[in-house]
Amino acid sequence: MRPAWRCRNCAAPWPCGPAQLVLVTEFYGHSIALAFYLAASMQEALDDAYRLGLCPDLPAMHGRFLGWLSLARRPQR
Repeated sequence: MRPAWRCRNCAAPWPCGPAQLVLVTEFYGHSIALAFYLAASMQEALDDAYRLGLCPDLPAMHGRFLGWLSLARRPQR
């Protein structure tokens, strides 16, 4: 849900855990495309926050949108 960038299903900050699983599945084998998609989404979320007069926490936004990618790419043991 924009401009708050919350999940439509659970209202958690997007991308929530279930959304991350969907994204990894949709972009399977295309991790660079997923990273570009998430970076563009993060930029849109920042733009929305600034338009609302908010001052977003940039490290937190990075962690939320991109920080989990390295965990998603790790091989299963």
